[in-house]
Amino acid sequence: MNVNPHHEHEFEAAPGLPEPLPADERLLWQGAPQWRHVAVHVFHVRTLAWYFAAMMLLQATYLLGEPERNLFKPLLLSFLLSVISLGILSLMAWLTARTALYTLTNKRVVMRIGVVLTLTFNLPLRMLAAASLKTNPDGTGDIALKLAGNDHIAWLNLWPHARPWALRHPEPSLRCISDVVSVGESVLKAWQEVNPHVPVMLGDIVPSSEPHIPATSLPEIAA
Repeated sequence: MNVNPHHEHEFEAAPGLPEPLPADERLLWQGAPQWRHVAVHVFHVRTLAWYFAAMMLLQATYLLGEPERNLFKPLLLSFLLSVISLGILSLMAWLTARTALYTLTNKRVVMRIGVVLTLTFNLPLRMLAAASLKTNPDGTGDIALKLAGNDHIAWLNLWPHARPWALRHPEPSLRCISDVVSVGESVLKAWQEVNPHVPVMLGDIVPSSEPHIPATSLPEIAA
């Protein structure tokens, strides 16, 4: 499997592709993360905002008990620090989405990722062992790709385009993409075409390791 990173973002033959597609390969789908959803689901900006608000409430309650009540300056400082922190995380989410592009062809998944250092990973469909689908209520979600055999990509090279907490066996993930169910079906259909002799039931649903999250999986493939 060609999982070695490339650095050809500045010299891409086409958006998201380091070289022109061969004659027998066709583009099926291309998309990028939605930055607002990256902020909420990857960098947890909403959760942190509630946390900062709760801390400020506790701070105000504590200051009310002081002999000299001076709430304005300490609360203003806490508010400004919270806004700056959330702003930095939101900027990171925007940059993450702005610099990433996912591509699905009839033979592979291509991930162009990286804010400071752009990397491109080619993941042949014939070497994918499983694909798990995580959906959000608004129709966005993640597709995590499990690699077959001994091939692997370092988790730090992938983050945040990796399945959360899958540290021992990192799984490249298409994060926070729109219409994730439809894209997942396209991935499964393309995988079936590349592996026609491996039996699979379309739309097969198996229990997920994460509660209340359906996982669409491909069968295990011999390495």
